[in-house]
Amino acid sequence: MDCFIIKSQVMFNQKHLSYFGSIETPFYYYDTQILNQTLAALKKAAPAQYHIHYALKANAHPTLLGIIRDAGLGADCVSGNEVKRAIECGFNGGQIVFAGVGKSDKEINYSLDHSIFCFNAESVHELQVINQLAKTKNKKANIALRINPNVDAYTHKYITTGLEENKFGINPYEFDQVLTELKKLEHIDFKGLHFHIGSQIQDLNAFKNLCVRVNDINHWFIQNGFLAQHINLGGGLGINYKEPDTEAVVDFESYFSVFKQLLSIHPEQQVHFELGRSIIAHCGSLVSRVLYIKKGINTNFAILDAGMTELIRPALYQAYHKIENISKIGFPLSEKYDVVGPVCESSDCFGKAVEFPETMRGDLIAIRSAGAYGAVMSMGYNLRDQATSIFDTHLNI
Repeated sequence: MDCFIIKSQVMFNQKHLSYFGSIETPFYYYDTQILNQTLAALKKAAPAQYHIHYALKANAHPTLLGIIRDAGLGADCVSGNEVKRAIECGFNGGQIVFAGVGKSDKEINYSLDHSIFCFNAESVHELQVINQLAKTKNKKANIALRINPNVDAYTHKYITTGLEENKFGINPYEFDQVLTELKKLEHIDFKGLHFHIGSQIQDLNAFKNLCVRVNDINHWFIQNGFLAQHINLGGGLGINYKEPDTEAVVDFESYFSVFKQLLSIHPEQQVHFELGRSIIAHCGSLVSRVLYIKKGINTNFAILDAGMTELIRPALYQAYHKIENISKIGFPLSEKYDVVGPVCESSDCFGKAVEFPETMRGDLIAIRSAGAYGAVMSMGYNLRDQATSIFDTHLNI
């Protein structure tokens, strides 16, 4: 694992603090050096026949997308506006896959007009709708069938997507009906099989179990006369939120080795992945300022100017993020604080009993590994302003 250990982006120095002092908080800070190192490790670990699409739902900031595009990745989108953003940021249609259980006619038509690589279709009804819309345009739509493999991702129930009880994908008991429809739909071009079992997966056994199911399902389709040109394994690879300094770049080697060892594909088939969090999370931090310190009997509160409106993951998923007082780097940890935001909800809490040096009004707080599912999930509840984005290139460091 030593090759994956790099200096953390949030070992802030005085230059950071001087610059941050002049910026209104809260804001997102992105270190593009971490992103570039991550992309380099990803490309080195992935075999040449593996095609990687970046999942825009993790973070769709144009500056970050430009770096990811220049690294040669494609785009994985789950809304029409994500398809539009990818195209605006220089991804060509042939690099874009469009997933999602509820694509609207407007979104499908836009994607057809831009000749995207593939729609990941999630139901028989969706196949019929895409076929009709493509017929109206006298086009053929490239389709991958999103299959629900009934594989447990061993992750939070809100981000598990591959069980029969989830809303996503086509279940095996529907396969015969799907093949009947594919034979009838003249404006559908079957191209692939798509699988995605969940997010923030750290137990690689989940991916091993996925390979077993994919092999069986792929074999069934081939036996029934449908050879997929590509097999899309989705994404879901997790990160180390607790120790981002010692694992700032994910162990992509171990991840891809699972598929190299266990995935059995036809020689004519390509393999695709859709990674998001593992690419973008560690390069971003949410930086906030302490508004008040509230001393309690059982606990102290550090009340920040950032809240669940800027980073909802702790409130929504009970997710952990490492939290640091970067105004007091090098000071001894001496007190515990519940780190909370200003939003009028008791769930607006980033962490409980967080150890800090003695903390005071005006101190800068960094909430780490917030590059994924941070800014893109922000909202205007309580009529809150949207947090801005700052990049390391602004500091010239």
